[in-house]
Amino acid sequence: MLSLASALSLFLFLPHVFAASADQWKSRSIYQIITDRFALSNDSSATCNTEDRIYCGGSWTGIVNHLDYIQDMGFDAVWISPIVKNIEAATAYGYAYHGYWTQDINSLNSHYGSEDDLKSLATALHARGMYLMVDIVVNHFVQNPSSNSSTLPQAFDYSGLSPFSAETDFHPECFITDYNNQTNVEQCWLGDSNLPLMDIDTENSTVVQEWNSWVTSFVNTYSIDGLRIDTVKHIRKDFWPAFASAAGVFTIGEVLTDNITYTSDYTQVLDSVLDYPTWYPVVQAFNTTSGNLSAIQSAVTQAQSSYKNGLFGTGAFLENHDQPRFQSHTTDTGLVKNAISFPFIHDGIPILYQGQEQGYTGAADPFNREALWFSGYQEDKDLVTHIKAVNTARQLAVNASSSFLTTKMSFVSQSDVGAIAISKPPMLALLTNVGSSGSASWSVSGVYNKGETVVDVLTCKTYTVDSSSGTLSASADSGAPRIILPTSALKSDGTLCASVAGTSGAMSVNSVGRGALGISLVAGLILTFL
Repeated sequence: MLSLASALSLFLFLPHVFAASADQWKSRSIYQIITDRFALSNDSSATCNTEDRIYCGGSWTGIVNHLDYIQDMGFDAVWISPIVKNIEAATAYGYAYHGYWTQDINSLNSHYGSEDDLKSLATALHARGMYLMVDIVVNHFVQNPSSNSSTLPQAFDYSGLSPFSAETDFHPECFITDYNNQTNVEQCWLGDSNLPLMDIDTENSTVVQEWNSWVTSFVNTYSIDGLRIDTVKHIRKDFWPAFASAAGVFTIGEVLTDNITYTSDYTQVLDSVLDYPTWYPVVQAFNTTSGNLSAIQSAVTQAQSSYKNGLFGTGAFLENHDQPRFQSHTTDTGLVKNAISFPFIHDGIPILYQGQEQGYTGAADPFNREALWFSGYQEDKDLVTHIKAVNTARQLAVNASSSFLTTKMSFVSQSDVGAIAISKPPMLALLTNVGSSGSASWSVSGVYNKGETVVDVLTCKTYTVDSSSGTLSASADSGAPRIILPTSALKSDGTLCASVAGTSGAMSVNSVGRGALGISLVAGLILTFL
């Protein structure tokens, strides 16, 4: 039998990879990072004009240095932009600072740091009990055309690409012209003649074998816990199951469409998808006081019945690097807070894009890829506080109810057209799009017990459910949302509304000391060896 010291010593030399399954990811919340724009290694104040479309100096070491900032908001997973070598030359649309213009999948992008730096990031995350998700691009490589001619096919130097370095490794050059023709979508190219995205021939069995072998090694080498996969709909569906199996970790795909039926097909071949079909009506509902809140319910209920696993495990988001920031549509505080809250009541995994918490307002690419270091990583901002609260509330709900992650969110009908009530016991989200100068009210029955005391975790205001009708009545202050939990779900020594906590409750995300999750993993492993 191993001694405690020997077991601990053995643990320290084991690879720190959780190889997390889809089920293990469901309880997580994700902070999305564009590595070049998150943090500098030395925390200097480098200039970074988004319009220049150049590298600004963000690095993997910079991320490590600011993990406290991410974890203090309640996030326990980080999604980073692609890490492999990209085109070095300038292109018609700037440099590949974002990481999505691959040239060599067997080398790292040295602009972000060394292999040791990347491995140190994985180790630092795992020591905190956090997961690492890495973005990958399977659909295409990028190379500047060898001439300025726009006549197709264009000429390319394939020798600088790896491992797909022959013209026959790619589909013949043609640009997508018909998104209703799936063959055209899968086998023609994204981009344009100024910067063609060279579509890899994933019908070629040799290419397929290379990809599957690569992803197994990639995940293991860098201790990756999950993969976000770019441009999934541009590759035939039957490519994905073997690729996902070879990866051996959670896979979530980008399928850019508002069509639920179309998206549903990809939930059959990957673990999950980003929930774009719900994102569209959410943005439209909350970016104006005349938005249609009922469209959210329609999209959610259709997706719940259409996707393989419903919305469970999908990626719920309000912003990302591909879409204009929400605050480029409106900066109304009430609308913004309601919209930000929605992913945390969603059945899926909440995802927050860097800068959202700091109130960034960049519109379409490249303006939505601002450097975060200009914010000073302030933690006392109103939106940072709001995100901490909704993130912690979700984790409290997870801890308070073993069925929270498997219970579908449902909608409680409201007479107020500017109000929507979403129930996911023990959590209730009361949202509105009346804006900061408007008024709204909610009346909700059948969610909580008669006479039960509940609390809005955003204000710590308590409510008592009517002892006769079982109805909870509430109104909005300055158009703000209400995120309701039973006081019994709170913890008296926690960080969220501790003064009104019941005698029993679950532990808050932020009441767990940094590294405590990692310590519990160590303890579990030690007991295994003992």
